[in-house]
Amino acid sequence: MERISLSTAKSFLGKNVNLHLKDGSVIVNVLLLDILKDEFGKETFVNCIPYKRRNSFKVSLRNIAWVEQINLKLILADDRN
Repeated sequence: MERISLSTAKSFLGKNVNLHLKDGSVIVNVLLLDILKDEFGKETFVNCIPYKRRNSFKVSLRNIAWVEQINLKLILADDRN
């Protein structure tokens, strides 16, 4: 399986997504904040923040299989009831 490209990751910045990882796990409903590189410039990370949380975490771009954009309007519409 190929890794996600940097340009694709940049297109999801500022959006809420589900991150599907190559090991089969899913990180649900996170906001993609920015793209980071390590101090040697060899590895690229995506900085994420979970919905309604303050702490952020980073995920290696090479561990992400694909990204699914979610629509918060549908989720929040159900919360009002």
